[in-house]
Amino acid sequence: MTSRGVRHHLIAVARGLALAGVALTGAVAFLAQLAVFVPGFGLGLIFLLPRPVEWGRHLPNLARRLAHRWSGIPVAVPYRPRPSAPRPEPDGRYRHLNKLYRSPRFPAFSARLDWLLGDGATYRDLTWMALNTVVGGVLGALPAGLVVGGLGVAAGGAWYAAARAGAYWWAVPAGLVGAVVGVATAPALVALHGRWTALLLRPTVSTPRSECRKAWIGRHLLVLVRLLYLLALALLGVLLAVLTVLVMVLGFGVGQVYLLPPIIEMTRWLTGYRRELLGKWSGVAVETPYRPEPELPAPRPDGLYQVDDHLYETARWAAYNQRLKWLNRDPATWRDMLWLVTDPLVGGATLLLPFGLIWYGLISLTVPGILRLAGVDAAGQSWLFSTSAGLGPMAMSGLGPTVVAGLAIPVGLALALLGVLVAPSMLRLHHRWTRLLLAPTRRAQLALRVQRLTETRADATEAQAVELRRIERDLHDGAQARLVAVGLTLGAVEQLMDQDPAAARALLAEARESSAKALAELRDLVRGIHPPVLAERGLGDAIRALALDLPITTEVTVEVPGRLVEPIESAAYFAVSELLTNAVKHARASRITVDLRYADGRLRAVVTDDGRGGADPAAGSGLRGVERRLGTFDGVVVVSSPPGGPTAISLELPCVLSSPKTSTS
Repeated sequence: MTSRGVRHHLIAVARGLALAGVALTGAVAFLAQLAVFVPGFGLGLIFLLPRPVEWGRHLPNLARRLAHRWSGIPVAVPYRPRPSAPRPEPDGRYRHLNKLYRSPRFPAFSARLDWLLGDGATYRDLTWMALNTVVGGVLGALPAGLVVGGLGVAAGGAWYAAARAGAYWWAVPAGLVGAVVGVATAPALVALHGRWTALLLRPTVSTPRSECRKAWIGRHLLVLVRLLYLLALALLGVLLAVLTVLVMVLGFGVGQVYLLPPIIEMTRWLTGYRRELLGKWSGVAVETPYRPEPELPAPRPDGLYQVDDHLYETARWAAYNQRLKWLNRDPATWRDMLWLVTDPLVGGATLLLPFGLIWYGLISLTVPGILRLAGVDAAGQSWLFSTSAGLGPMAMSGLGPTVVAGLAIPVGLALALLGVLVAPSMLRLHHRWTRLLLAPTRRAQLALRVQRLTETRADATEAQAVELRRIERDLHDGAQARLVAVGLTLGAVEQLMDQDPAAARALLAEARESSAKALAELRDLVRGIHPPVLAERGLGDAIRALALDLPITTEVTVEVPGRLVEPIESAAYFAVSELLTNAVKHARASRITVDLRYADGRLRAVVTDDGRGGADPAAGSGLRGVERRLGTFDGVVVVSSPPGGPTAISLELPCVLSSPKTSTS
């Protein structure tokens, strides 16, 4: 090998060390971003998210440039283009979704946040940072480790041979061979590192297999992030449990009862948040099990306020004692307390198992094995406290240290993979444990059912009254007024019949036109109450008729094997009609699909459009009316409408079929 070739290989060794440093820096950056994600997503502190994510892109970009320069493998930058600055509306304000702002700061921040977190390349960068610590670090540090370890073994062998008359003389050539192997393999390992970088950091090409692989990796990575987030909440629960026990002792033991309501409300906030996460992550909604909050006591004729058997002179103390009894006498409060105390133990064990397997596999087995193969004695390193535990059982089998280290690496990787694979099962097990204590009991479910029926009955009564007022107004202002005009016109015709027949004929034509308009308005009114096509042909054909009248391309799929009972059919028809109207007016969509199916005793209708998204029932839109209409029949409305679209709104109604299907298709 020429001097130029030797220099090339030595430079490759130094480049490997630099790549190992990049891997170590990536591990620190991954932990830093993960530490920002927890308060950012969990506590709503989204202002913390953009800058660390944007800074974190510098390291993957450096790895892409190094892969191109040192390995000859070009890796294109896969990020979305940076969003442009928001432009003002004609009135000088700045629009974001369906809201206007006086300053461009928040619209610009939201666009930047969506640019960073809505890009799949961001999460591929995070995956690279997490995995490159092991893969990239090993590929980069192995040549230098072989060189340093080989020279150290050679130097130690030479010293032993000189001091002990030729003892361990074989260590000199063995160490030199190791060093030569390290130098010789350095360019190949650097090139392999470039391919590894390109594999994770290049722009993805969507194929069915790659999509499945990305979905699998993304799903399990998301599960690990969720487990880590639940662990952080469990730690918060430990602090709250200690504080709760202290307050209980002071409240019931020393009589400091004024401390109880705040701590109970704090506990309810945490358990309520866990129910919300459980509903989002498991897909099974968990209702709030608490009893309805009592109304404020009204004053008696003597001016006092009564709460049970106690009288109070001021409304403040009456309301306070009423609230205290409401909190303390609710069984769900004590179930919350039991969960708060036991969750760090029972739930924490299910959360720690996957991370324990991953830690033990990657750190306790893989890293010590790699160091031992490289000739580095890691027994005295405090940060590898479990090295002996990881290698000891195999060492007891009589195998040599090198063989044991070589076997420890695949065993460690297998254990880490097992930790990743069992993470979804552990998350589901934790969901079941949480639901066991935080879901409503049978008695609480009955109480909630009564409360919901009361609310829906009130909504139905109000909706019926509104509908009757609308019908009365339409009759009074429309058909009734036209019929009165027809009567007056006919009276004038009677007077002009003999005197001016031409004028009488003109008035008769006007009366005929007014009667035709009155008839059309009556038909529209009847159609608004219960469309004839709905009564004659059923829900599927009625929705198809709606779709034909829309100015947007609408595709309707119906799989309902029979007719529904009339109230359910009418409610579903008007709910879908409202959603289609919203999509046409507000979504700026170019295509709408309606999927109507019946299965397992439930009617499910999904209305999807490719519009701008941002639909929110809490914003006072027509979605609240749809929820109230379907709530009367225990229906559920689920809205998925991220900014930028698409929007998918799902309606579910429990119902039974009343007759065989009658349809034109």
